[in-house]
Amino acid sequence: MWRFGKSERKDIWDEEIQWPIGDIEAAHRIREICRSAADSAGKIAGCGNLPDGMNKSDAERYERAAKAAMQIAMKISDDLLRDSSVRQIVNLCVTANDLNTARILFRAIVAASIRDDVQNDHPMLRQ
Repeated sequence: MWRFGKSERKDIWDEEIQWPIGDIEAAHRIREICRSAADSAGKIAGCGNLPDGMNKSDAERYERAAKAAMQIAMKISDDLLRDSSVRQIVNLCVTANDLNTARILFRAIVAASIRDDVQNDHPMLRQ
């Protein structure tokens, strides 16, 4: 049992980043964050509003992950790589049924091919 004798588990988005990192490493880190938080995002989307904050830890975990991924994405200088990373975050937001955040991030995608792919995958984001 991993909980005995240890404090809370550390998630990848809680680890400190030794800046500067390259754009490719930043994109890999965003992908890892989104994959790691996908289970929490799915739980909060599937459960709706549970009484007494039963999925509060999953919601907090998703929010921390999305925030960390967005902060990393803002520092990516390559436009296409940044758009690809933002697409990963949009997918995470849609999984969590956080459509407001997903729509805001979707508008930040500049590359037409990535915008088209996101619209095909998530038609609810169409304006």
